[in-house]
Amino acid sequence: MISIDDLAARMGFPSLADARLVELAIAAALGALALGIGWLVKRGLGTRLADWLHGQEFGAPGPLAARAAAMLGWLAALLFVGIAIAVWPWDPFALLLLDIVLAISVAVLIRNILVGVGLNDAIALTGAFVALVVMLSRAVGGLAMLQERLDSVGLSVGARHFSLLSAINILLTVIILFTIVRVANRVLRRMIKGSDKFDPTQRLLIEKIAGVVIIVAAFFVGIDLLGIDLTAFAVFSGALGLAIGFGLQKTVGNLIAGIILLMDRSIKPGDVIVVGDSFGWVNKIGVRAVSVITREGKEHLIPNEILMTQEVENWSYSSRTVRVKIAVGVAYDTDLRLAQTLMIEAAKESKRVLEEPVPVCWITGFGDSSVDHEVRFWITDPEAGIGNIKGDVFLRIWDKFHAAGIEIPYPQRDLRVRDWPDAAAKPVKPKG
Repeated sequence: MISIDDLAARMGFPSLADARLVELAIAAALGALALGIGWLVKRGLGTRLADWLHGQEFGAPGPLAARAAAMLGWLAALLFVGIAIAVWPWDPFALLLLDIVLAISVAVLIRNILVGVGLNDAIALTGAFVALVVMLSRAVGGLAMLQERLDSVGLSVGARHFSLLSAINILLTVIILFTIVRVANRVLRRMIKGSDKFDPTQRLLIEKIAGVVIIVAAFFVGIDLLGIDLTAFAVFSGALGLAIGFGLQKTVGNLIAGIILLMDRSIKPGDVIVVGDSFGWVNKIGVRAVSVITREGKEHLIPNEILMTQEVENWSYSSRTVRVKIAVGVAYDTDLRLAQTLMIEAAKESKRVLEEPVPVCWITGFGDSSVDHEVRFWITDPEAGIGNIKGDVFLRIWDKFHAAGIEIPYPQRDLRVRDWPDAAAKPVKPKG
């Protein structure tokens, strides 16, 4: 049976009897102090960071904002222990104790970050376990040996060697870059939405362009970290690019069309538009399509290219003021001036109708059974509906006409019989 002193000797540590217990106690106290500082930072600055990431416009807190306090607390503990390790030549046992606290802090921090950016618990726990093993291996001086063992499990293809260590490096690089991209996008979105220098369209455009730039930068950084030579793909990169161009031409076209829509600001979130049979207000301009919500609550996803190539009615392009027209007919024996006054009053009494420009009423023609009028008034909230405001004004006109005794005529038809056959008047006798 191997004793503790023999195991310590194999790991390069002195015997337990030779360890400086005072330094070991100081290391234990510093480890406990680091955890306490992390807890205080989590309760203080961590809560403020979570509120800053959450903001008022984000609705329910996301996973990143929910774990921001814990991440900041473990990061504070990690930094404190790292500084303590660096500033003093510790006894091996005391250093091992501090390295254990450091490894636990790194593992828990990585787990919180991975869950915060949207990865599931299994991936987060795996990443935390790998980080814990690596940090503990470094603490006992076995990291180089661990790397050699992982690199020995693999195969060679030509001049390239693929091993378990290469697969782990690729996986860790992808996870790290994915985490950085998600965190950068969240922080950038929060900063853009909190700025008063841009309107909603400019904020959305900056957000989309910055997201693309961050992804492209992360891709090239990952290629550089993994040591991949891009010239190796020069043989088939042209054919691959041509295939992607044909296969994704619609997607790329919609992406460019969306950027153009945001740049020229012809269509903005909140605008009321009519595209074919779709009438509603723009909810969001995405990479592929524009989301239009109708008055029925249905959400139409219209490709960006359609908005660039087809005719679009934008009721809110230069002004949100919209004129609404309704047709009303009155009988020929009506006092027309009184009827027009009542119709204008009915329009003015509706809450959504603007006082300026003032509502007007005009005769549009003399019909078969009525004098036709058209009432015109203006509103500034077409997204609230057109049919409901027309119905409200119609009902008010009905009440005023009924109180004033004004008749709203309806078509009537008289049937005149000029000749009635005699045979039709005589009864038919039965035969036999």
